[in-house]
Amino acid sequence: MKAKVTWNGQMSFTGMSASGVEIPMDASKEAGGQDSGARPMELILHGLAGCTGIDIISILTKMRLEVRSFYMEVEGTRADDHPKRFTDIHIHYVLEGDLPEDKVVRAIQLSKEKYCSVSHSLNADITASYSINGVKGEKQL
Repeated sequence: MKAKVTWNGQMSFTGMSASGVEIPMDASKEAGGQDSGARPMELILHGLAGCTGIDIISILTKMRLEVRSFYMEVEGTRADDHPKRFTDIHIHYVLEGDLPEDKVVRAIQLSKEKYCSVSHSLNADITASYSINGVKGEKQL
């Protein structure tokens, strides 16, 4: 897998993925940027959510379950000292549909433990929780 990232001046970069998608990146104004794109650390959170989300939809579809809506809230805590890596990442999965809790929990566990290559590429302690139809799940993952 390859990507090309081109400097646009100041702290601005544009990433071009092998699939042809452009991703604007920039630093905050306080760090010398212009706020013209996502921060690279934000993209890690987006990549993690996208990876696990794809896994979960795939697994639930194979279980013949219909998801009406689905989003994730991802929060990362960073170290105070450089390189200021993520020390903890929490993903809260919010699903709507006729979804048995045990099946949702199994899909999340399979993504976390087996399938999500992004999470397996990070050193952070990644935790997860979920909500189904507005009800927060009982199990901490």
